[in-house]
Amino acid sequence: MKIEDEIRQSRFKNEFHRLSVNLMYTHSWLHLKNQAHLKPFGITIQQYNILRILRGQYPGTATVSLLIERMLDKMSNASRLVEKLRKKDLVERRTCEKDRRAVDVIITSQGLELLKEIEKYDKRWEKQFHTLSLPEVRALNNLLDKLRG
Repeated sequence: MKIEDEIRQSRFKNEFHRLSVNLMYTHSWLHLKNQAHLKPFGITIQQYNILRILRGQYPGTATVSLLIERMLDKMSNASRLVEKLRKKDLVERRTCEKDRRAVDVIITSQGLELLKEIEKYDKRWEKQFHTLSLPEVRALNNLLDKLRG
């Protein structure tokens, strides 16, 4: 559906303004869909992002600063997210052997199992993108990369 129909606005200043609104609206739309996708698993989008980063480091650990560096949502409080995941037994916090002031975070077996469970639904999640052909997806990915410079 066209952005004009979605937000009931018939005119924009120019195509660049339309693009800006379209990207913001699409981000919000995708965020809501992702939230609904993860809700049955009892985790947020940001917590899911942390778990995926930690799985990529596994069997090694990650510092909170590494998590912050790699997170998609740079406004999230990584320490708070790690603590919530720890309370759910999805991650463990350990004192860093090299620097006693730092904390290492590692994903637990429960965290790895949760990711496996969520990934059983990946095909259903990706289905919403199948309104685009593979060449269109590649082109859109390239355009988004180009936009971010």
